[in-house]
Amino acid sequence: MILTPKLCAWIVVFLVDTSVWVSILRDRTGMARECFERVVGDEPVFLSRFTQMELLQGCRDQREWVLLQTHLQEQDYAELSEYAWTQAARIYYDLRRRGLTVRSSIDCCIAQLAIERRLALVHSDRDFEAIQQVRALSCVRFSCI
Repeated sequence: MILTPKLCAWIVVFLVDTSVWVSILRDRTGMARECFERVVGDEPVFLSRFTQMELLQGCRDQREWVLLQTHLQEQDYAELSEYAWTQAARIYYDLRRRGLTVRSSIDCCIAQLAIERRLALVHSDRDFEAIQQVRALSCVRFSCI
């Protein structure tokens, strides 16, 4: 079968950073969720285990922990390869050599995960913009302004 251009479609798969989920979870108006849905549409969305950890460690009480943990168990996760850890460290190293600083090496891991798995990273964290100066990282800056 020959595929015509009408049958070929690019699917963008998203990796959503903690910074976006925090905006959505804290927003009582629903505007952040609406903005998020406009960005990702019906495309697949993945989380990292770092995001799972960061969201859970920010819980205010046991009730919130249980609700969030239950919700997070139902999500799809992209996992780092063995190779990715060294590459994430290299991102941090390369940034430092250029005089750029990221606030967390976890952001280097998340960036490497997105690069390795060819995911578009949705974020609202300036560290990823710094990382884009040393790596070809596909990003969508999330903002509801």
